[in-house]
Amino acid sequence: MNARVSGHDPLPPAIVRSLRCSVCGDPVGVTERTVRCDRGHSFDVAKQGYVNLLHARIPAGTADTAPMVAARADLLSSGVYLPLADALAKVASEHVENGMVIDAGAGTGYYLAHVLDAVPAAYGLALDVSAVALRRAARAHTRAGAAVWNLWEPWPVADSCASLILNVFAPRNAPQFHRVLTEDGLLVVATPNPGHLRELGDLVISVDSGKDARLEDTLGERFTRADRHDVTQQVTLAPARIRQVVEMGPSAHHLHRDGRRERLDAITGPVDVTTSFSVTLYRPVS
Repeated sequence: MNARVSGHDPLPPAIVRSLRCSVCGDPVGVTERTVRCDRGHSFDVAKQGYVNLLHARIPAGTADTAPMVAARADLLSSGVYLPLADALAKVASEHVENGMVIDAGAGTGYYLAHVLDAVPAAYGLALDVSAVALRRAARAHTRAGAAVWNLWEPWPVADSCASLILNVFAPRNAPQFHRVLTEDGLLVVATPNPGHLRELGDLVISVDSGKDARLEDTLGERFTRADRHDVTQQVTLAPARIRQVVEMGPSAHHLHRDGRRERLDAITGPVDVTTSFSVTLYRPVS
């Protein structure tokens, strides 16, 4: 995995050329540590390397918190979800030669970094509403930049600028996916399958059987499905890893209910669990 080196430009020029001012939509440039358009709208690049393009507060509970991000980073570094990262990297290497990869809902940039390793001529933009997560994503790869943004709003990036969009367990804004992809671009959506983490019961939010139908409803008018495959494995998780699995996602907000925190803390031995994901490929409809 490539890591950011000290002093590396946090926003590679290729990323800057694809960004747009989130106030007026004009192209932007970078002067020292400020992203600015010709109309004078400016956004500071944080010392961790990401730029916050938001100009409105995000409601509490919308973005991942520092404890959630820390739990996710620790779990991902353990390799538990490496088969999914490898599957995404394989898809990218088979379908993309160069250009920009946008990771919509990138979190810490873990999956984006694997994809960029697999496509040496590509560069990447991590978009996420969590500034805490993007502190890590901004340093996840030397060919990546990161911008804080609400994915449900029109994205501050140029039309037809992306060869590949990754969407891993994140909101799906089909109009924006379609707008920013090139005509021959690829959208790759990763979602959990109904059997994912089933052994943990209500400690995690279950995935219902209507997931696939909802995905097609969301994307069907603008995209056609090109391929789909599952990534499933059995893993043995130590108690600390189980806590990370639970605490890194939306389940963390519900641990106070029905004695879930007590049941989670009562796990003192390893547990065999199933991880199961769908990786679905879509092409834009002209």
